[in-house]
Amino acid sequence: MIENVTATIYVSNMDRAVDFYTKTLGLPLAGRWGDHYASIDLGRGAAIGLHPAESSGSPTPGTRGAIQVGLSVPAPIEQAIADLQSKGVVFRTPIIDDGPVRFAYFGDPDGNDLYLIEVRKWA
Repeated sequence: MIENVTATIYVSNMDRAVDFYTKTLGLPLAGRWGDHYASIDLGRGAAIGLHPAESSGSPTPGTRGAIQVGLSVPAPIEQAIADLQSKGVVFRTPIIDDGPVRFAYFGDPDGNDLYLIEVRKWA
């Protein structure tokens, strides 16, 4: 069911964050979409996703929730959600449609932030 894993880290400055992960830590940049998102490749289906902290409810960098683990699932995301709900997982949000991605938040037994994400194919 899970294809890839991404740890999303909310950052206050995208250029500084990309420089740190690529130049300081020496990790390869998989892609960058302006100041909206950057993906750092960790290999073997794992990545760090750098996302800007925005005023629209995203966590403040360095606080609880500022690092979240995303689990990429094949389309449709509804099937993965139904499967997890049948196993007792409670989702914190409905499916959020953000254009190229659809995602839904839930937590592990300790309340750590996780999300399922369906990445749509780019046309």
